Amino acid sequence: MNPQPPRPDTGRSTEVTVAVCQIAPRVGDTEGNRARIRTAVETAAERGAQVVVLPELAATGYVFTGAEELRSVAEPPDGDTIRDWEALAARHGLVVVGGFAERGENGRVYNAAALVDPAGLRAVYRKAHLWNGEKVWGFTPGDGSPPVVDTPYGRIGFMVCYDLEFPEWVRLAALDGAELLCGPVNWPLYPRPEGERPTEIVRVQAGASVNRMFIAVADRTGTERGQDWLGGSVIVDADGYPLTAPSLGEEAIHTATFDLADARNKAISENNDVHADRRPALYTRPRPGEERS
Repeated sequence: MNPQPPRPDTGRSTEVTVAVCQIAPRVGDTEGNRARIRTAVETAAERGAQVVVLPELAATGYVFTGAEELRSVAEPPDGDTIRDWEALAARHGLVVVGGFAERGENGRVYNAAALVDPAGLRAVYRKAHLWNGEKVWGFTPGDGSPPVVDTPYGRIGFMVCYDLEFPEWVRLAALDGAELLCGPVNWPLYPRPEGERPTEIVRVQAGASVNRMFIAVADRTGTERGQDWLGGSVIVDADGYPLTAPSLGEEAIHTATFDLADARNKAISENNDVHADRRPALYTRPRPGEERS
């Protein structure tokens, strides 16, 4: 993929307000989770948000007992959950990005995310890198690259949780011209040295900095079937610095307003550009017996 050229100046404002909604879904409580999502999105809209990010598997909860329970709550992209999000987006003039369990036409179930805007469903992404229990609960890994969608509020890419830990995957969205990368996540709470930031947040900051794009991550909180969650929702600027302070372990809605034009400028010095300086031919290891040309 080649880096995208700068977008033409349309005269439209490049300033956008983004909200990340840190809620506590309950596994299997689909109706209750939809109500929690509606409340969170409407609150974010009241605070001026134009783009709203929800957690991974926001509609279903996360810790499943197995494939049977997972299948019982999975929905197609035209199911009640996405229709709910479409209605919210149309009513409030929003872009909504959130995670759901997708029941595909092939009968498989995917840990998916959807982007909707006032025009309706724009794209669905299936998580490519499955984490831990997802590999045994019945999820199928996706094999499509992260979508990057032109929306009323800029060029937005999205992926799901563990995907963010693969620099190559984040780079794909950046090279496709994402100005804002949205990440629905469920980050388990792990021990860390006193005074240290969660490494999940550090990796998001690194991804934003090395690609010079904004990243907005919506984490979940609470405890589900014995699993505690980090609650590390954060919005990071194109230099890699947080624009919001995490509310670890609490339900919260964080908002930040920033200028997407900052993500279109990839220069980091007079003579350096984080995309133009790339040398992809050097980044692949030759197979045994082969030599580089």
